[in-house]
Amino acid sequence: MVTAYLVNHTHWDREWYFTTMDSLVLSEQLFTEVLDELETHADANFCLDGQTSVVDEYVEVHPEAKSRIQKLVATGRLFIGPWYTQTDALIPDAESIIRNLVIGINDTKKNYGQPMMVGYLPDTFGFNAQMPTLLRQVGIDNFVFWRGTNYNTQLKSLYFKWTGLSGKQVYAANFPFGYFTAQLTPESKLKMNQFVKERFDPAADFAANHGQNKDILMPSGIDQMNIIKNIGATVKELNAHSKYHTVISSYPEFIDILRKKKLPDYQGELRLPTYARVHRTIGSVRHEIKCQNFLLEQKVLKRVEPLTVIARQAGLTIGNGLLIKLWKKLLECQPHDTLGGSVSDNVATDILHRFKEANEIADGIENMIEKKLAEFLKLGPNQVLLFNTQPYEVYAYKSVQLLTASKQVRIEGMSDQVIESAKHFPERHHVLMMTPRGKEFTDEPEYYQITIKGKVKLPALGYKVFEIEESDQPLPEPQISEASHKATITNERQSLTFKDGHLNFQTNSREITDVLQLVDSANDGDTYDYSPLVGDHEQILPFEQAVNVQIGDSSEALVIEGSASLPKTLADRTSAQPHYGSLSYRLTVKFNEHGMIEGHLVVDNQVLSHRLRLKFNPQVATDKVMAEIQAGYVTTKNQPIPDDWAQHYDEKPVNIYNFDKTVNLADAKTHFTFWGAGQKEYQYKDRALFITLMATTSQLGKSNLAWRPGRASGDTTNQGHVMMPTPLAEELGNNQFDFAFALDDQPFNLRHTNELTQAWLAPSLSYQKQSLNLFVKRLDNKIWETEDDPSIPKELSVLNIDTSLDVTALYPAYSEEDAYVLRIQNMTDSPQPLPKRLTEKGTMVNALEEPVKPSSVIDPFDLVSIKIKF
Repeated sequence: MVTAYLVNHTHWDREWYFTTMDSLVLSEQLFTEVLDELETHADANFCLDGQTSVVDEYVEVHPEAKSRIQKLVATGRLFIGPWYTQTDALIPDAESIIRNLVIGINDTKKNYGQPMMVGYLPDTFGFNAQMPTLLRQVGIDNFVFWRGTNYNTQLKSLYFKWTGLSGKQVYAANFPFGYFTAQLTPESKLKMNQFVKERFDPAADFAANHGQNKDILMPSGIDQMNIIKNIGATVKELNAHSKYHTVISSYPEFIDILRKKKLPDYQGELRLPTYARVHRTIGSVRHEIKCQNFLLEQKVLKRVEPLTVIARQAGLTIGNGLLIKLWKKLLECQPHDTLGGSVSDNVATDILHRFKEANEIADGIENMIEKKLAEFLKLGPNQVLLFNTQPYEVYAYKSVQLLTASKQVRIEGMSDQVIESAKHFPERHHVLMMTPRGKEFTDEPEYYQITIKGKVKLPALGYKVFEIEESDQPLPEPQISEASHKATITNERQSLTFKDGHLNFQTNSREITDVLQLVDSANDGDTYDYSPLVGDHEQILPFEQAVNVQIGDSSEALVIEGSASLPKTLADRTSAQPHYGSLSYRLTVKFNEHGMIEGHLVVDNQVLSHRLRLKFNPQVATDKVMAEIQAGYVTTKNQPIPDDWAQHYDEKPVNIYNFDKTVNLADAKTHFTFWGAGQKEYQYKDRALFITLMATTSQLGKSNLAWRPGRASGDTTNQGHVMMPTPLAEELGNNQFDFAFALDDQPFNLRHTNELTQAWLAPSLSYQKQSLNLFVKRLDNKIWETEDDPSIPKELSVLNIDTSLDVTALYPAYSEEDAYVLRIQNMTDSPQPLPKRLTEKGTMVNALEEPVKPSSVIDPFDLVSIKIKF
C-alpha cells in the first residue's frame, strides 16, 4: 500500500511583480486565518514557506500574534524557518547562503521557537552542486525542492541521498510537478472526484513509480494560498475517491521517514528543465542587481566584518545588531525572483534602494571604526592609517586616498609610489569655524584630493600608522598618449597590443590575435530568459582607437574605445527602414602585480533588447570548463541537444551555465582563467569562452520564445493577467563592468588560482584624520570626538594564520560577546591540514556556533568554522 503524505503550506514570494509591501498586505488576512484555523482544528498543521522574514513582517504589524505563533510552533502545528529569506542557489556567495540559514535559525529560536530544520526551497531556479555541503554547515541533513531533476538521465527516484563535493550528504525529496502538486482549492473540494482522477492520482502515480516508493510526498499549496479549511474532513473525502491512502503530514515527518530508507545516491548540480523551467539564462538579466549584490557581499565579508574584529580588539565595539541589520538588507535582495531579476520595475526600484541602504550601513560602520581608531591614536593630518583585513601579513600594492596642501608628498615606508588620480580644490574665503570663543571666520587654503598607489607591508588582521612626508619631487602621475591605431602594454613576460582594431596577446611561446572581443546580438527574451531573434546573428563590435596610459616605470594601462550603431528596437532588427541607437564603450586593461589582466568596461547603452558579451579566444585545447561555484568547482562539457528537445524539456537545455567567481580552461600545458565581479553566466563553444555582461529586455514575461515555447513565465499570459513592460530592464545609459583574466603557460593549479582570487578581492582601506573636507568620508562631520579614549599602539595585529588557509568569513560571534568566528574553506580536491596552534586557540563549531567533533584537516571542498577568543 502506498501512503501519500499531504503537506499543507503556502508559497510566499516576498516580492515578484508585486512588492514587499503588497506581500505584507496579503499576509494581513491570510496569516491571521492560518492562526485561527490551526487554533480551532487540532488535526491541522501548516508550513509558512520555510522563511522567517515574512513572519517577522507580519508580527511587526500584529504584535499580539507573537504568542499565538509561539504556542503553535511549540506544539508542532506551525512550521517556520530555517531560512531568513528563500535564497537563490546559483548566484549568491556561499557565505550568504550559510548566513541566511544562521540568521533565519537564530531569529526563529529567539522569537518563535524551534525552527523547521528542513532545507526547503520549493521554487528556486536550480541548485548548485554544493547545497548539501552548505546545509550541513548548520546541521541540516535534508533538502526538499522542486526544479532541476531528470529521472531518465540523472537518477531514478524522487527521493535520494544528495552528496556535495565535500562528501557530505543530505536526504533529498523532490516534487517534480511543483509545490502545488496536490493543490486543494475550494473549487477542487467541490469537484473532488475530478481533482483526484485528473490531478492527484496521476502525480501520485509518478512519485510512486519513480523509485518504487511506498511513501510519497504530496505538497498542497500555491503562491499566497490560504490554509486548507477543515483538512481532516477534506482528506477523508480525498481518500474516498483516490486509490492511494493519504494522511495529514509535514515536511519534518516525511524526512524522518526517508531517514529510515535505503536511498540511491546522486552528486552534482540540479538545473535540468525536464519537468519545470529553471531559466538557464537568468544569470544575466538586470545585471546591475547581480553586480551590486556581488560588490556588497565582498564589502561585508572583506571589509566591514573583519574591520569590526580589529575594532573590538582596539577598544571599540560595533554591535551585532547593526551587523545583522546589514546582512538582512542583503539577504532581502537574494530570493530567486529578486536576485534573478524576474521582477517588475516597481520591485527592481525597491531592490536597488535596499542595496543603497545596505551600502550606507556598511560604509557608515567602516567610517565609524576608521575615525574612532584615528582619534584613539591621536593622529595628525600628516599621518595615515592603513588596515589589513586579512588574517596574515601582506606585502602588496594598496591605494591610499589623501587630502594634502600639495601633490609633492610621499608615504614613508611605501615603495613604487605613483599618483593614480588627483583633484584640485581652490581656496575658499569666509569659512565658518566653531571655536571656544564662538563663531569665527577664516580662509580655507587650496588643497588636493589624491590617490597614491604603492607597495606596503601590513600586519596580519590589523593596522599600521604611516607618516605623510613632503617631497622635493612630485610622484609620477598618469601620462596619456595620443589616440592611435596601435598601442602596447607589457609585464615581465607578456604583452597586450592594440593594433588596427584587434586586441592581441603575446608571450615568448605564442601569440593570440583577438584575445578579447565584444559581441552583441538581439534579445527576444524577457526578465527570465535570453532568447535569440529569428534571423539575427551575434556580431563583433569594433574597437576603433586606443591610448596608452603610463604611470611611473612599472604601471601602465591600455584604454580602447569603440562604438557601434545598432537597430534601436527588436522591430528595427527586421524592419526595411530601421531606426538606430548607439552603443559606445571604453575598455581599460592593465597587468597587475600578479600577472592578471584587469579589465574595466564602461558601456553607454542606447539600444533596446540586446545581449552584450565578452568573447575570449584563449587557444586552450579542451572541450571542458572548470567553473567555480559556491565553495567548490564543477566541470562542465557541452551536452548534445536533440532536435525534438521541446518534446522532452520545458525549455531548451542550452549549454549556458552559472559560475561564482572564476571560469577556467586548461590543457596539459596552458590554462586560462576569467574572474568576474558580478558576472554570473558563461558559454563555451568553438574554443571560445563567452561571458554575458547584460541581456536587456522590455517585458517581464513573454510567450513562445525560441528557447522556451508555450506560456510566458511570470503569469503574464495566465487568465486575467496582463503583459508587464519593464523599461528599467533595458538598462539604458551608463553601465560598468569589472573583471580580470589571465593566460599562463603552466598547468592549471587549483590552489594557485584560489590565491589569485583572494588577492584580487583583497581591499584597500585607509583613513586620514583631516579637516579640509569632512564629506570624503560621509559621516566624518557627525562623528564627534569623545573624552577618555583608550590608548592604543600605532601598529596592531589581531590574528596571524597560515597564508595557505582560505578565509571566507571572520566576524564577531553571535553566541558570545568576546568571541569571533573564523570560517575557512578548502577549494581543492585534497585534504588540507589545519595548523594545530589554530585549533588550540579556538573551538571547532558549526556555523550556528555549536561545538562539533574536532578535526585536524579540512576535507576537499568543505568548510570549517572555529570560534576564537583572543
